[in-house]
Amino acid sequence: MLRALIYLLPLALTIFAFIDCLNTPEDEAKHLPKVAWVFIILLFWVVGPIVWLAAGRTRAPAGGRAYSRGRRSTWVAPDDNPDFLKSLKDEKPLKDGAGSDEARLDEREADLRRREEELKRRESGAGPDDSAPPAT
Repeated sequence: MLRALIYLLPLALTIFAFIDCLNTPEDEAKHLPKVAWVFIILLFWVVGPIVWLAAGRTRAPAGGRAYSRGRRSTWVAPDDNPDFLKSLKDEKPLKDGAGSDEARLDEREADLRRREEELKRRESGAGPDDSAPPAT
């Protein structure tokens, strides 16, 4: 069993380093091009993966957030994400072109009333044939 472990550990390390190298963006590979790192990992079975993990790629600071090409590579809550907050401000107007808060409120109230009436019809046992056509 111990003999198998001597071969399986370096193999697992090589596979891990190979996949990590393939998933790393080209601009984060340090010292050599990514293709050269792939060859080093595969040709030098034990030393190559260790060198890749130690010095082959740019690592994010332990306590900080990682940034990649100006974008955040970590998940950010919506209320902390400036792009999401900007998209809320740039929200498209309603179908009829009304953009005021009152128009939005009126449309939502009308939708709520329609849904409540539909729910009452279902609870009272009225079938779909008994319902009036929707007003447009």
